[in-house]
Amino acid sequence: MTLVDQIRDYASTIPAEFKEKKGFGEINFVVAERKAFLSKEKLSYQAKFRVDDDAKIVKFTEMLKESSSGMENAGMSFKTESFKTGKGGQLESVIEQQADQFGKKYQYQFDFKSVRGKVEALAKAAGYDFQYQITAKGL
Repeated sequence: MTLVDQIRDYASTIPAEFKEKKGFGEINFVVAERKAFLSKEKLSYQAKFRVDDDAKIVKFTEMLKESSSGMENAGMSFKTESFKTGKGGQLESVIEQQADQFGKKYQYQFDFKSVRGKVEALAKAAGYDFQYQITAKGL
């Protein structure tokens, strides 16, 4: 079983949507959703990764994304906001603050660090290095 297959199996337990093409993969799932009269808001988690078998490295990035659609002030609107999650340091505290804000707006119990941690553990168990990136650029 390849590393990508192991990540796919893990994603199915979350459950999450999994896409993969030539070593580039995505894990997507809805963390929370709110519906109101003629509008809908959704908080989603998205992780992107590339498995480089030749270099034995997994490059990984993730973000929380809020989107809304529906009637707003007597007109149709669509809005999307994205927030990068970080591995340690200031970015980690930023995402914690954003998660706290989302927690006031949505009711959810999701630990984004668990997905990152599991992918990192699978990579290391397979003999791959794990490299966290702030953006998907260069994946």
